[in-house]
Amino acid sequence: MAMILNDEQQAILNGSKGETMAKVMKTLVMYGETFGAERLVPVTSKYNHLVTSFGLKVMSPVYDLMAQILDAGVSSSQKFSVDPRPLDKNVPANFLQNLVFNKFMYTKQDFYEGQLEKLGLMNEDAFSCTCYMDEVGNKPQKGEILSWAESSAVVYANSVLGARCNRNSGIIDLMGSIVGYVPEFGLLTDEGRKATWVVKIETTKKPEAQLLGSAIGMKVMEDVPYVVGLDKWIGNELDDSACTYLKDFGAATASNGAVGLYHIANLTPEAVELGESLIAEGAKEYVVTDAELERVKNEYPVIWKNKDATPKLCFMGCPHMSLQQLKDWTDKVEAGLKEAGNKKVLIPTVFTAAPGVLKEFEKTPYAARLKATGVITSYICPLMYMNNPLCKKMPVITSSNKLRTYTTARYYTDDEILMQITKGGKN
Repeated sequence: MAMILNDEQQAILNGSKGETMAKVMKTLVMYGETFGAERLVPVTSKYNHLVTSFGLKVMSPVYDLMAQILDAGVSSSQKFSVDPRPLDKNVPANFLQNLVFNKFMYTKQDFYEGQLEKLGLMNEDAFSCTCYMDEVGNKPQKGEILSWAESSAVVYANSVLGARCNRNSGIIDLMGSIVGYVPEFGLLTDEGRKATWVVKIETTKKPEAQLLGSAIGMKVMEDVPYVVGLDKWIGNELDDSACTYLKDFGAATASNGAVGLYHIANLTPEAVELGESLIAEGAKEYVVTDAELERVKNEYPVIWKNKDATPKLCFMGCPHMSLQQLKDWTDKVEAGLKEAGNKKVLIPTVFTAAPGVLKEFEKTPYAARLKATGVITSYICPLMYMNNPLCKKMPVITSSNKLRTYTTARYYTDDEILMQITKGGKN
C-alpha cells in the first residue's frame, strides 16, 4: 500500500531539500510501506538516541553514509545520545585481547565519534544504553513520538515512560531524526499497543527481574504482555526501585524475546490510565510460578568449553546500572566480603554505568568503598567487550539475561553472583 504524504513530505521526497534528504525520505517511506504504514508522523521528542556507538572496522558502509550526510550539510533535527562505548582501558584484558580490540576490531572508534559529534551528539558523555536516566538527560515524556532503535531503551520508553516508538533498526533511528518523521504503525498506534497476552505472576517471592523478563520474552516473543500481580512485589509507584527493576526486566523481555512494550497492572502509565481495556479480545494467558522460573533458568545453555571452569570475569550492568544500584551493590559486596572474611572480590568484577551516573557516584562516599572491594566501574558496553573472539573463550559470569543471550557469558541470579564474587563456591 502506497503511503500518503503531506505536501512538505512529498516536497522533501521530490528533492526540495537536496538529494541526500530525498534519499533519507525515500528510505523511511519504503520502510513504512513494508509494515503497512499509511502516513508519516512527526518525531516530537527533544532528543534522539542512536544504537550504533562502536567503530568496528567492518562497518565502513555506516561511515560512508555518515560522510554523505555530513558532506551534504545535513544534520539531525535533534541532538542525540548513543549506546555505550566499546573500549575502556580500566576493564581487564590481556595483551592479545587488547591487540585484537585496538588493531582489528574498534579501529575506527575515534573517527566515528568525530562523525557523531559533527552530526549532533548531546555531549561527550552521552554514551549509554540507559539514556533515559536523569544523569544522562534524555528522558522522553508520555505520548512523545521517538525514533529509537536500542531495544532495552525502546521498551523502557514505551512501557515505563509511556512514549511511543517502534523497535527500529540502526540507521533508521538516525534517518527518522534527520527528516523529523517516522512511519506510523505498530507501537505508534493505539491498536498496536493493546496486549495480546495476560501474564499472571503467582510466585511466592519477588521474582528476579532478569529471569522474569526472560521467561515472558521467550513466551510472548514480539507481542505485548499485560502483567498482573507484579505490583504485589514492586509496588504501585514508579519510584527509583520500581524503575530500576523494570529497566532490567524490560531488557530481558526485549533480548530474550522481541518485546517493545509491556503493561504492568496498577503501575505503568497506560495500565493505570486505561486498565484492562488495554487487553485485546482473545488474549492468551501465561502463568508464572516459582517452578516456571526455575524451569526457564535450568534450560539456559552453558556454552563454556569447560562447564566447570572457574570464572575469570564478572560483568554487571547490561543495561547500565543506575546510581541506586551502584550504591546498593556496594553495600551487598561489602557485607558479603565481611561475612566470608575476605577483603576483595575473588573474581575480577566490572560494574558498568553511564558516564554521568559514574560521575555522580564518584561524588558519594560509596565510590571509595566500592573501589576498596576491588570492583571496577566502567562506562563500556559488555556486549562489545565480549564480541572479541578471545574474550568469548573466557568463562564470564553475569546476572544480565541480555548479555547471556548475545554472548558466551553464563547467567546467575544476583544472589548467586554475590556469592561467587565475595565467597567463592561452585557453579
